[in-house]
Amino acid sequence: MPLNIRVVSWSLGIFTAISFILCVIYGLIVPERLHGMSAFLEAMLPAFKWLTFGGFLLGLLESFLYGIYIGIVFVPVYNFINRRCGVGGG
Repeated sequence: MPLNIRVVSWSLGIFTAISFILCVIYGLIVPERLHGMSAFLEAMLPAFKWLTFGGFLLGLLESFLYGIYIGIVFVPVYNFINRRCGVGGG
């Protein structure tokens, strides 16, 4: 059965947005010397700045869009391979 690109993309977008929120919460709770979360997020998300409201909103949006992008790329690849090699496909 093929994957639905809309369902998978939205699911991944929401998943990555929630993951971003959890990373920020973790970064606020745990001492920085134990995690380096701010440096990691600033390296992974263009124009993201730690502990600013605008940076948080931008990071949340970028995380969501990364998830959408992964779904848009992954689903056609998966469906193609599943048609070629999947169960019942030969």
